[in-house]
Amino acid sequence: MLLGAKYYNMLAYFQFLVICLCWAGVSITKAENGQCIWYGECGSTSAGKVNCLYEGPSKVMEDPEGMNILQTYCPDLVTGNQTETCCDVAQLRTLQSNMGLPQQFFLRCPACYNNFLNLYCYLTCGPHQGRFLGINGTAAGTNGTYVKAVSYYLTNEYAQGMYNSCKNVQMPSANEKALSIFCGRPAAQCTAQSWLTYMGSTANGHTPFGINFVIGDKNVTTPNATYVPMNYTITPCNKQYKNRSACSCQDCETSCAPVPPIPPQPKPCTILHIDCYYFVFAMIFLVFNLFFYIYVICYNVLVRNSLGVMDSYSRLDSDDEDYTGTFCVNGDKKKKARGGSQNQRSSLPKVSHADINCLEKSGSWMECKLESFFHAWGTFCARHPILIIVVGLTIAGALSAGIAVFKVTTDPVKLWSAKDSRARTERDYFDSHFGPFYRTEQVIITRPHNNTVVQHKLPPPSEQIVNYTSLFDKEFLHLVLDLQLAIENITAEYNGEKVTLEDICFQPLSPDNTKCTIQSILQYFQNNHSNIDKVKMDEYGFFVLADYLDHLRYCLQAPASTQDTVGLNMSCLAESDQPIFPWIALGGFDGDNHNSSEAIVLTFIVNNHLDEEMNKKAEAWEKSFIEHMKAFSSPDMTVSYSSERSIEDEIERESNSDVLTILASYLIMFGYIAITLGQYRDCVDFSIPKLMMDAKITLGLAGVVIVLLSVSSSLGMFSYCGVAATLIIIEVVPFLVLAVGVDNIFILVQTFQRDKRRPNESIEEQIGRILGQVGPSMMLSSFSESIAFYLGALTNMPAVRVFSLYAAQAVLFDFLLQITVFIALMTLDAKRQKDNRFDMCCFIKVGNQKSLDGNSGGCLYKIVKDYYSHFLLKEWVRPIVVTIFTFYFCLSGAVIHKLGIGLDQKLSMPDDSYVLDYFKNLSAYLHTGAPVYFVVEEGLDYKSVAGQNAICGGNGCPQNSLVGQLFTASGQPSYTKIAQPTSSWLDDYLSWLSPGGDPPCCRENNLTHGFCPSMDNSSTCIGCPMGKSIHGRPNEVDFMKYLPWFLKDNPGTKCAKGGHAAYGSGVNLIKNKTDVGATYFMTYHTIMTENEDYINGLKMARKIGDNITSTLRTMLHNDKITVFPYSVWYVFYEQYLSIVKDTIENLCICIGAIFVVTFLLLGFDFFSALMILITIGMIVVDILGFMYLWDITLNAVSLVNLVMAIGISVEFCAHITRAFAVSLQPTRVERAHDSLAHMGSSVLSGITLTKLGGIIVLAFSKSQLFQVFYFRMYLAMVVYGATHGLIFLPVMLSYIGPPLNKAKLYKHQNKIEHETNSITVQHHNQSNYESITS
Repeated sequence: MLLGAKYYNMLAYFQFLVICLCWAGVSITKAENGQCIWYGECGSTSAGKVNCLYEGPSKVMEDPEGMNILQTYCPDLVTGNQTETCCDVAQLRTLQSNMGLPQQFFLRCPACYNNFLNLYCYLTCGPHQGRFLGINGTAAGTNGTYVKAVSYYLTNEYAQGMYNSCKNVQMPSANEKALSIFCGRPAAQCTAQSWLTYMGSTANGHTPFGINFVIGDKNVTTPNATYVPMNYTITPCNKQYKNRSACSCQDCETSCAPVPPIPPQPKPCTILHIDCYYFVFAMIFLVFNLFFYIYVICYNVLVRNSLGVMDSYSRLDSDDEDYTGTFCVNGDKKKKARGGSQNQRSSLPKVSHADINCLEKSGSWMECKLESFFHAWGTFCARHPILIIVVGLTIAGALSAGIAVFKVTTDPVKLWSAKDSRARTERDYFDSHFGPFYRTEQVIITRPHNNTVVQHKLPPPSEQIVNYTSLFDKEFLHLVLDLQLAIENITAEYNGEKVTLEDICFQPLSPDNTKCTIQSILQYFQNNHSNIDKVKMDEYGFFVLADYLDHLRYCLQAPASTQDTVGLNMSCLAESDQPIFPWIALGGFDGDNHNSSEAIVLTFIVNNHLDEEMNKKAEAWEKSFIEHMKAFSSPDMTVSYSSERSIEDEIERESNSDVLTILASYLIMFGYIAITLGQYRDCVDFSIPKLMMDAKITLGLAGVVIVLLSVSSSLGMFSYCGVAATLIIIEVVPFLVLAVGVDNIFILVQTFQRDKRRPNESIEEQIGRILGQVGPSMMLSSFSESIAFYLGALTNMPAVRVFSLYAAQAVLFDFLLQITVFIALMTLDAKRQKDNRFDMCCFIKVGNQKSLDGNSGGCLYKIVKDYYSHFLLKEWVRPIVVTIFTFYFCLSGAVIHKLGIGLDQKLSMPDDSYVLDYFKNLSAYLHTGAPVYFVVEEGLDYKSVAGQNAICGGNGCPQNSLVGQLFTASGQPSYTKIAQPTSSWLDDYLSWLSPGGDPPCCRENNLTHGFCPSMDNSSTCIGCPMGKSIHGRPNEVDFMKYLPWFLKDNPGTKCAKGGHAAYGSGVNLIKNKTDVGATYFMTYHTIMTENEDYINGLKMARKIGDNITSTLRTMLHNDKITVFPYSVWYVFYEQYLSIVKDTIENLCICIGAIFVVTFLLLGFDFFSALMILITIGMIVVDILGFMYLWDITLNAVSLVNLVMAIGISVEFCAHITRAFAVSLQPTRVERAHDSLAHMGSSVLSGITLTKLGGIIVLAFSKSQLFQVFYFRMYLAMVVYGATHGLIFLPVMLSYIGPPLNKAKLYKHQNKIEHETNSITVQHHNQSNYESITS
């Protein structure tokens, strides 16, 4: 925001041009005769030269120099060779000298400049000036009598017409209107009368005598004369003046074409006055439940015969088979016997080979191959456990060693913005051409508990009392100044070198002025306690005519003034010669009522560099600044503060402080795994020897170590590849892999515990067989998650992409280690248990214990199998479950569109951070938006008139130029988010080149032909020699010759247009300074406090930039021209422009990948894959609805969590779905019961209970980010995953689960038939043997 303000000081040195006339004694002006009232100069005062009294007719201007000046500045007075005037050549030289600054500001609007010139031309030289000028006082001078004061009579038409033609003229370098300088107050508060009054007052410090401007249309009669108000022709700003074009739209409102109205806000979608989402999801819920309950009723009445309707038909059936209904095998209805539960084989339909289709055959073949592979592999690993362990750990260790070159990315830009993203590319372009944006150190000072009103009586003759808040108490201002000076004097040490603020601060006028840029209202007093105490007394010393509040009030209205008009004669400029704008240095005021301010803001601007090493000194000083502010305390003020490094420091502190919380969370999960993995004999037998023998603490911890090894292997592998990690990976990936890995561990171990070893089967063979059973299920979940994460890495968001890569590889490594190292460890543990040895103390062996081989599944298994599954699948429970889950799904879907977007920066801070107070006060008291730069990339030809017209905003420039479009945008700030017109180096440069003024701005040393600064008073400095102009513009040679001079010229009292301060870093000169490269044009955004404001601001800025690009390409027939907006925060908020699309794409890709993988690995089972897809989709939608209800916004962090939620959801769904698919129970309900009984307890203990303990600990984190995005979202993942996987999914499978696979059923029947035949043969042989022996 300082870039526009820091150059405003150049406008403050304006010297009002007043040429005085003199009159001796008591004057009797004969106004009716139109005589002169002065002629010639009679000396000078501290404010300027004064003119001699002369009562007589006008005189012919015979001096050639005088005629030349008249023709240049007062052409309306020239009547030929016999031009008569009331001024001599000395007065004309003074007029010429004093017209330098008005020309620089007003010449961009020729009509305004001409009207302003005429005001002073007729005052100074008008041949009939006595008609409208009255002398109010004279005094004796060194060369005669001179005039002390005059009255200048003007008509309303002239005064108002001149004001109207000038009121909108812009000052490009300051994004302000010129009248803010010439009126002594903000342009918005200026009127024709106040403008003229200020210019005519000697109190402004620049007018050598008083001019009383009297505005009125009637003649004014005094005892001595009658005056006729001056009413020469006024040129409206939208009209041409002679051969000069009309003023541009920026400087003249009436020149503007009609501005298109602001597009209306899109109306929210409604149906029957109801939100579309609400209506649609309500209809989905109602229609679904209507058809669902019709189905339920019909099924129970017609199929289950709940009302006994089918009893009469049942009697017709054979007494040998008591049928209760029908069931389907791939659509073929078969009758089901009541006795099916007792004799399952007889209840299964008979399937022939001809009934099996090709897809079922392929699926059965794949299932068989997978089971055979895992069976063989498991047996091999169990038979060679030591070899497998050594090889597995060696490979994992080698990969983990890559952590030695592990790098963590903490730069927010690299985390959230892709390297090739538009915002990142534009930021890099800006930084490489103009340097990075400044570092900012800021202090906000308030007095929230002091409501004292400071009353101030205005100087006499006014009796008005003005109220100020307690901030403006003199003693309090002294305290604030003490704090500011203490901060300025802070020193730090870097590499043994002392670092002060002056070593690192931004100095816009260096080397001429090396004072730092400090935005503070104490700068109105030049940081001087004595100036605050300064007062102006009346001539008798009784009454205070002016004090610090009068000076402060004046400076708040005219911050660029070099001298106040209240009598203290102090400058308003800072020590660095910059104006201090009240909307930067104060906060919490209403409108323009700065007296009501509730905060004083101290801002210290520090240089920033692309080379981070060059910022080390600044970082060292900022560290000392923070330490100083932490130690500072005062009972009279409340301070909040922040430095450039504060956010990064606090994030690092937050990460360190949460280490214990994360560690405690993982330790709880580790402990739970180690304890609950054991096989206990029953729910009440807990003798110590039995517990120690049946416990599997060592195996559980080994499983946890395998999880950690998989994470470290993933980190190491990508570290070898040079892929930097993020803190999110370190915090999230272990949680994810633990969920996947622990679930698989529980399934492996508990399946083994429930299995009964077959006769003559070794432990190794049993473990191989167990892996053959559950290995495909483990592979299904792991591969689907891993592939989904890998596809999720296709996103452009770096944090999400890197997380997906690390997570995918970690899940894959975990699966590989589980089917190798963990199988080997499980074999060793099984042998330990078989030998009755203690866990963790295997050298201790107890007496023979009864084998638990297949006898116990644990308490949780019994509860799920014997109680929970039966209750859940009751006929009256299942419809209720479906209704509840569909209701919540529709409720969540109905509010998804209301989900907030963005990341509140306060959440990234610890809850005890000092930065939180700063953020709070920044939002409460902020009165300005961030600066925005519209960058024109290299390729535009500024030397040509066409190229200039495409950019400029002065007279002769089209309204659709770059400056013109930004001006139009600033007229609709609520829509465009552009608060002010842009600064324009090109317009200021063209004004700087103008030859007017004495001396002119552009000057050359006639001896060296080098640059002469505008402040150089050497006689060798002359106006820049200019070649032939083109349509009033410099030719190409002159344009490039003098542009470098403009960019190093400091603004001053003689020339306010020097471009060093304002544009020194904003214009790139290329090709050895023979051409112009990239440039920028700066303006401001409106105030932004919410995420939505920032997002809309970025959208509109890009829309404006794209429109400017299109316009310039059309105007110049050059498709290589590019204009883009840049602000320091764009790179952080760009992600939110596409976050919804990115979220949908990522989630769809991940879910789609899971569907394809499950379809393939489940043996081309489309229905099973669809069941998983539906369940995961419902979980994701429910989590999104949960995010809305618990105020969790959508951003990159929550997107990572949503992707992870999909992965964890697979664990809740895949195992149960596969168990259902391979189950050969005759009905869907029985298959659902079977799958829930066998897999439900493992899922419940392996994921749900394991995670809940660890998640609850996260609620006590100091990090708000952890509390919101980890505790809340992790809790949602586990709760919704568990409820859908253990409640909804079995119920859904019981209704619409995949039908029995006929290929599997056919294979099973052949196996049973073979076993039956074998038993029959054996029985027959046994009978034959017995008969022979008998």
